[in-house]
Amino acid sequence: MKLAGRAVTEYDIKLLQVFKSVVENGGFAAAESELGLTRSTISIHMNNLETRLRLTLCQRGRGGFVLTPDGRQVYQASLRMFEALSDFSHSVTQLSQQVSGGLVVLHSDILDQTRSRLLAEVVAFINAKAPALRITLDGDRIENIERALIKDKAHVGLFPDYRRMAGLRYQAAFDEQIFLCCSRDHPLFSMQESDINDDALQAYPAVVPGVEISQAGRAQVKKLNPGATAYQFDSRKALIASGKFIGYLPQSYMAQEIRSGSFKVLSAERYVYHFSQSVVHKEVPAEPKKVRLFIEALTQCAQDYPQITDAHLQRG
Repeated sequence: MKLAGRAVTEYDIKLLQVFKSVVENGGFAAAESELGLTRSTISIHMNNLETRLRLTLCQRGRGGFVLTPDGRQVYQASLRMFEALSDFSHSVTQLSQQVSGGLVVLHSDILDQTRSRLLAEVVAFINAKAPALRITLDGDRIENIERALIKDKAHVGLFPDYRRMAGLRYQAAFDEQIFLCCSRDHPLFSMQESDINDDALQAYPAVVPGVEISQAGRAQVKKLNPGATAYQFDSRKALIASGKFIGYLPQSYMAQEIRSGSFKVLSAERYVYHFSQSVVHKEVPAEPKKVRLFIEALTQCAQDYPQITDAHLQRG
């Protein structure tokens, strides 16, 4: 392997690790604690790397830290190099070792019954393959999950990929529709379908997402009159159940309430958008074997879980 016309040395790899940390933390100051180096030392390492590569990798100053086009290419190339080194290391050291230690999986919303059953089967699959592996499954906000993945505090995340972060890899996992709804105690519950339109909705406060959503979702939410905010679907559902707000929920979160007649979908053909979640992991994970095992388990188990249909939502 060559770098700027010469063989890559151990020192080059060390400098590239510093560069990678600076990029993923958004600047020299933010990378200090992760690297255990002072800002001045990091700056020296970056200058040495640019000199050895004969490239300008970033601009730093009052405007903040910004990668140059060359810097972006070097970052992507370094990710591929570190992934190759990691794969080699794990291939050699884990050939005869059972997968053990911890596997941390984080998700952004409280899981509905269908996803809970699916993940239960995923856990059983993983346990059969790697009984010594200790699994942690927990919920958190998307930005915290992204940070945990980048810093190798978590192996896999399950969350919407409406925005994508450099250094993470995304693979579609779940998809379902989000419908506008109200509870039985809300005035719109008894309104005729033909009378429900954008103007009618403006007369009633709505609970809106406190997180970033898809472009189609933003277009639907703009039609509402914001009256409350909720970051997770369970919180949103509780506000809607109060009878004081309307709002959007996934079909799986309110299927039981629809069947019992305590919730009603409002003009399902007009007020609907798709909600997608992805399996997300670091492009160069510290423990790729664990990530691959989780994705294998999810892919295998998900074959028995077809998407919930619209007809299921409308029954009852």
